[in-house]
Amino acid sequence: MFRRKTSSKTDQESNETALREAKLKELKALLGQLSGRSSLYCSDACLKRYLEARNWNVGKAKKMLEETLKWRSTFKPEDIRWNEVSGEGVTGKVYKAGFHDRSGRTVLILRPGLQNTKSLDNQMKHLVYLIENAILNLPEDQEQMSWLIDFTDWTLSTSVPIKSARETINILQNHYPERLAVAFLYNPPRLFEAFWKIVKYFIDAKTFIKVKFVYPKNPESVELMSSFFDEKNLPTEFGGKALLQYNYEEFSKQMNQDDVKTANFWGLVQSNHHQQHVSSGFSGAEIAPEPIQTNP
Repeated sequence: MFRRKTSSKTDQESNETALREAKLKELKALLGQLSGRSSLYCSDACLKRYLEARNWNVGKAKKMLEETLKWRSTFKPEDIRWNEVSGEGVTGKVYKAGFHDRSGRTVLILRPGLQNTKSLDNQMKHLVYLIENAILNLPEDQEQMSWLIDFTDWTLSTSVPIKSARETINILQNHYPERLAVAFLYNPPRLFEAFWKIVKYFIDAKTFIKVKFVYPKNPESVELMSSFFDEKNLPTEFGGKALLQYNYEEFSKQMNQDDVKTANFWGLVQSNHHQQHVSSGFSGAEIAPEPIQTNP
């Protein structure tokens, strides 16, 4: 009986894999011959992420991908360089961390309380630049990144405008599907609850379950965060033991070096090299959906 159950499960998995491969081929056929950067962007791994984001509905995935290609053709995220957005990075309100989570994913730290500019366009350009950079620096076996959001010094007066929050969510979930593994909102103040009640309606179901509220006095949420991060690497601002240091000059040097990698990747490197940077599999810890909590 055990062997029959095992065999049945194996057959089911094989059928599911075959079905997904068929859907991948169907999506490729519908997209037709791509050229230039679109061809480089639309790797098998990329197409699978769009299919996953639309529950493997080929028609919906095609529409979503075409909208992204249109957006990329105008926004041109691969052309953004650090010197164009460095003014946004002075305070370290968003930056790539110098450590990874337990699965080796790139980590972006967001500190909305350190907002230093007013231009929504420039803020979005800065965020997209860092998302692209995070993806470029993912290990070969990873496709996703983790976000840590620190609410130190956050107030309603320094809060991200609703329009800005909505645009951030739109870009992340519609143009970078399945790139986010988890977003930890660490110890948000009570005032954030009113802001969240509005913002959460912009978030789709697949992204929503990846948003985790963590409160230092809530053991379950702390334990969840510990399953993703080693406390010796995690900054004290997030309940860890490491010292959070953001050095604008050093970070700028790192970004300038990465800009060379970006230019080579999009302009000089063949598409098969793309597969070395973006894995074709699906990875990351699975997190059971849980209710959003507020600090009691």
